[in-house]
Amino acid sequence: MSVNSTVVFVGGLVGKDLAPSEKLSTLPVAMLVVGTACASIPVTLLMRKVGRKLSFISILIFSIAIAITTAVFVYKGSFIGFCTSIFFFGVTSACAMQFRFAAMESVTTDLIPKAASSVLIGGIAAAFLGPEIALIGKDTFSIPYTGSFILLAFLFLLCLIILIFFQNPAVDHSSKDAPQRALKEIAQQPVFWVAILSATVGYAVMSFIMTATPVSMHVIDGHSLENTKWVIQSHILAMFVPSLIAALIISKLGTTRMMITGLGAYILCIGIAYMGHHIGNYWVSLVLLGIGWNFLFIGGTTLLPQSYQPSERFKVQAVNEFVVFGSQAIASLSAGWIVFTLGWERMLLFTLPIIFMQLIIIVKWAPKRNAAIG
Repeated sequence: MSVNSTVVFVGGLVGKDLAPSEKLSTLPVAMLVVGTACASIPVTLLMRKVGRKLSFISILIFSIAIAITTAVFVYKGSFIGFCTSIFFFGVTSACAMQFRFAAMESVTTDLIPKAASSVLIGGIAAAFLGPEIALIGKDTFSIPYTGSFILLAFLFLLCLIILIFFQNPAVDHSSKDAPQRALKEIAQQPVFWVAILSATVGYAVMSFIMTATPVSMHVIDGHSLENTKWVIQSHILAMFVPSLIAALIISKLGTTRMMITGLGAYILCIGIAYMGHHIGNYWVSLVLLGIGWNFLFIGGTTLLPQSYQPSERFKVQAVNEFVVFGSQAIASLSAGWIVFTLGWERMLLFTLPIIFMQLIIIVKWAPKRNAAIG
């Protein structure tokens, strides 16, 4: 997960130095999301073909090579090369997202919310590791941030060593080989769309605002790099700290209210960010943005298994990942252009129709779901 926090923190800053136009400065961050979207289906199919463990190990070896390649492109000052290598980090990110499914497959149905949220706790460490190694490695070489990606390669090596001891989740092969419904039939279930759209809106809105924040804070408003790092770290912490009590939140509120609360956090985030450009505005709004993402993403992830049988899991997971990260890619790609062209405030307002649309979808679906359960 540290690849995401590293790229989010320094991608726009390196991009600003290397890009031919400042409007392209967030393109490297967007390329990570585009790469994740493009890799989501192939990575899922790889998991199905060779198993979780071999896929995880193979992708980490690949990631070490990409991290070193990225460092070389930063050192040489190649914007195209930098963007291309960041794009291939999308394979790493798509792989990291599969850990939650591996965890959910390892436990009984009643423990699925706890398993999904427990895996995301790794993001707490990533919130510190990514930005910290970026700063530690910033001046290691004569060209800033070259060493940041060398250190990232060492983190991947550590992860690779740990994963040698990982065991593939036990799967009931009779269920695995059972007849599969067509995707069209699976998609006729409302829970399928509520789960996917909740995660999609959560990721798209979060990525849209988060990608533009370092540029708006540091480049446009002139806040220090340290303050920018602090806001991004706080945001990433807020994304994952609620995972510590996510299972308790779901047991108390239920999945539906949890997702509605996440959308409420997004609305508050936009309101506070719209009120000013002070560090406090950025910090509070980005913390709320992280909390909202957590509630929407865990809610959607928890609901998704209700839409498929074990034999259908890879097919549905692949569709979910592609829709979620495809939408996130569009959000990231547009963030830099919009914040430079229209400004921070108008950029924030772009997200409100999407948030209210998802709120209506959940509210209309919830009574039908409760009636079906009853």
